[in-house]
Amino acid sequence: MSAAAAGGAGAGSGAGAGGGAGAPRRRGRPARTDAGSGPGARERILAAARAEFAERGYDKASIRAIARGADVDPALVHHYYGPKEQIFAAAIATDFAPALEAPDVVQAGGPDDLGERLTRFILGVWENPDTREQLLAIVRSAVANETAAAVFRDLVTTRLMARIAGELDIPDPKLRSELAAAHLVGVAMLRYVIKVEPLASADLEQVIGMVAPAVQRHLAGDA
Repeated sequence: MSAAAAGGAGAGSGAGAGGGAGAPRRRGRPARTDAGSGPGARERILAAARAEFAERGYDKASIRAIARGADVDPALVHHYYGPKEQIFAAAIATDFAPALEAPDVVQAGGPDDLGERLTRFILGVWENPDTREQLLAIVRSAVANETAAAVFRDLVTTRLMARIAGELDIPDPKLRSELAAAHLVGVAMLRYVIKVEPLASADLEQVIGMVAPAVQRHLAGDA
């Protein structure tokens, strides 16, 4: 073969190997960047999920959107957290964490002012603008979607109400703790979510003073 022919053949081979116009396009997902799959990815995913659920609610949030927010592949979201309901559970456990300290408040003092302590604590969590926004996002998702409601219900019953009931030395502690919670949740819904007046604008100390005795009756076994 002449040098020219060999050169021509080499050029043709190089064009084919280099992915010229006639070469087939490579398929498959693009490789993730080191930043996308490296240290801190799990934390970024959870932060992105919290933001996505807060902004769009459970129904409209998606694994793909969470992955975009965290700069990772959607498969990595599934790897760390599983399906959407599981990452929602992780997200609301983080957002609901301040309220989950309520059993410690119950345990911190005696039974005589238990209703006042718990009422002040729960309404105080709602009064804080940062925690209030997180709670509002959780409530909106739970009201609008049964899957989200089931996740939230499990969190509240197992990690909040069951622990409070365990601190009560009274008959029917589970029922009584749930009645106290129903009273506090009802007040919170009307004051912070629906914003019914005059409750929405009432002085916090006045509200605590009027609500705490009812919560006390539930938790102390006096009624």
